[in-house]
Amino acid sequence: MINVFLKFLINDGRVFMGKEVTEWVKTVVLSIVIALIITTFIKPTIVKQDSMNPTLHEFDFLIVNRLLYKQSEPQNGDIVVFKSNLPTGFGQNKLLIKRIIAIPGDTILISDGRVYLNEVLLNEVYILEPYSIGKDLEGIPIKIPSGNVFVMGDNRSNSRDSRDNDIFLVDIKDIIGKVIVRLYPINEMRLFK
Repeated sequence: MINVFLKFLINDGRVFMGKEVTEWVKTVVLSIVIALIITTFIKPTIVKQDSMNPTLHEFDFLIVNRLLYKQSEPQNGDIVVFKSNLPTGFGQNKLLIKRIIAIPGDTILISDGRVYLNEVLLNEVYILEPYSIGKDLEGIPIKIPSGNVFVMGDNRSNSRDSRDNDIFLVDIKDIIGKVIVRLYPINEMRLFK
């Protein structure tokens, strides 16, 4: 009787172990497939500087839509993550988060602390202070060529952006994606248009 019970337990244990392993493998494979699909369409990003204050703050956790600009063109006002020419401490290109101010065909001018787009003064309710220094571009009208955008941070006095010669115009191909939602901090969760 003990032999029959042990034989039953061993056989049943093998069947059980086989089913359990199969279920674990299915779960792991499904998790990997879901993770790959998610990372193809979105990119989680953490803000590491204050250049987008007051819209974004340091340590905000963002979700970036990676496919949007494969289907449509960037628009003025979009907040984007892009690869810059600036090196990180690890020798890679630094990712920056900025707002698109001008798109291909637009002419931008920064003069006396004001930003003009196609000769019209911009009403920038999102900027930290009402004055935008022109840096390397003060008083020089710039016509944005095809395939490029002009970007600036919302914290104009503390932002390296298209006003700096070492960044200047951003190639649309270097845009990782558009910021679509802030998930953290939870009390500041927000969708971006």
